[in-house]
Amino acid sequence: MTSATTNTFRRVDLPARGVTTLARSASRHRLVLSAIGLFVTLLLGVGYLAFGVFGVSPTADTITVRVHLTESGGLLARQNVTLRGVPVGKVVAVDLTDDGVVAVASIDATVRIPVNGEVRVAGLSFAGEQYLDFRPSTSAGPFLTDGMQISADRTSTPLPLADLMDDMNGMLAQIDPRKLRTISQELGVGPSGPEKLRTIIDGGTFLISTLDSVMPQTVSLIQTSRTVLTTLGEAGPAITAISRDLDTLLAGASRSSGGFRTLLKATPPMLRTVDAIIADNAPTMVSLLGNLVTVSQLTYLRIPALEEFFFPRYRDGSTLHALSTTMHDGGIWAAVNIYPRYSCDYSNLLRLPATQPDFPEPYLYTYCANTDPSVLIRGARNAPRPPDDDTAGPPPGVDPDARSSPTPKGPQSIPQTFGGPVLPGQPN
Repeated sequence: MTSATTNTFRRVDLPARGVTTLARSASRHRLVLSAIGLFVTLLLGVGYLAFGVFGVSPTADTITVRVHLTESGGLLARQNVTLRGVPVGKVVAVDLTDDGVVAVASIDATVRIPVNGEVRVAGLSFAGEQYLDFRPSTSAGPFLTDGMQISADRTSTPLPLADLMDDMNGMLAQIDPRKLRTISQELGVGPSGPEKLRTIIDGGTFLISTLDSVMPQTVSLIQTSRTVLTTLGEAGPAITAISRDLDTLLAGASRSSGGFRTLLKATPPMLRTVDAIIADNAPTMVSLLGNLVTVSQLTYLRIPALEEFFFPRYRDGSTLHALSTTMHDGGIWAAVNIYPRYSCDYSNLLRLPATQPDFPEPYLYTYCANTDPSVLIRGARNAPRPPDDDTAGPPPGVDPDARSSPTPKGPQSIPQTFGGPVLPGQPN
């Protein structure tokens, strides 16, 4: 064996002897090494729990933010503060105030949390595990700073379990056990019962999720529906009366179905006759319509007089009532005065034709020329007068056809056209 080979073996043998010596020494002191290993594992586990799980960072800079809540919602001290679910701090304390509670949050100063948005007390499960979650509506500033306070109108808390149980109790009180038993029996009749139940639950979940996404509109709909249903409830007697009247009306219509059928059969010939009349009068239809327009205008102008005639407001009695009272006991009854009424025809005055469309001034001397003492017995002719008083007739030398002076016309005068003036708001 050469000297080079001998030197190579010596270099390899020296580390091997060191490892063997170290292994023999560790074997002799294995209890001490086990204790040291366990201690190192303990330090590593504590460090992981403190820094990795509990987020203990003694050198980290923090800011303090006070969040005002209407109620705690189960939030306690030493619970997490998150930004959209990511832990960024701890709740230091939950203090009572006059109008609610204040959650003091210690947040990592390196995390930039926008001021705008909502702060919610949320839970990881039904068992609790509440945490304070910041949900900003934007990623832009301004950002939270040390000592800042968040008002209660920007916070929300989960529904308390007591309120949930109370609402559930009210809901369960409205469920009829017999109907629920019927539903369960129907679902258990065939093998497709579980599938139907799953479909019902899925549909209810979908409905609730849909209503939750449109919560403001749903609340507004419920409030509006409450107003409508309250109004309908208050109008219940009126609706009942309307229903009875409709039932009577429809019953009468049902009894008159034969007459309706006769009317429908007679309507086409009648319409053909009307078409023939219109076709025959087509050349004169324009003038006929013009005359109808004139008649309608005259009737419109005299609507107050017609209303007073048929439905009086300023006098007693009614023309319709008088006409209806004339027919009774199987006959028409009327009262006739056989004695003549005294009147004067003023035959000495010029009479104008009724068709002349003008408005002449009235006569000044309208004395009755009839000397019959039975005429105007209680009129001006027979009024008591002193001796030698001749005022029962016209003054001597006057024109018996004299009229009064014409009415002055000014800028506010209304022209007196034939058929009466056209007043504002009336058709021409």
